[in-house]
Amino acid sequence: MEKIDFKKKLKHLYQPSAKEVVAIDVPTMNYLMIDGEGAPNTSTAYAKAIAEIRFEPLSEGICAQILHVGPFSEEGPTVEKVHEFIDSRGERTGKHHEIYLSDIRKAAPAQWKTIIRQPMRIQ
Repeated sequence: MEKIDFKKKLKHLYQPSAKEVVAIDVPTMNYLMIDGEGAPNTSTAYAKAIAEIRFEPLSEGICAQILHVGPFSEEGPTVEKVHEFIDSRGERTGKHHEIYLSDIRKAAPAQWKTIIRQPMRIQ
């Protein structure tokens, strides 16, 4: 099986700006997915979600995205920025999701990098 480095091959999808929200067209790709919430070390809902982790295709299409740098607890304003971008151009569709680029076991929370991505429909 060929190993593909998506961060290099699809830079526009995995190396977004932390300064501005942009619209991108994301092709259908397979992802390791988890639908959960809560603290990874203490939440029963999160533990249940981990048990139901799956690998499947996701068709996103047109999305708005930005890079959030910092702890997960401070993502709110970044997510709001994405929503404002979409609301001024069209409407939100699909699920908001996050792509974690940092190994949180090794990096300080102030350096965590997370792509905030939300599918959208442009009007």
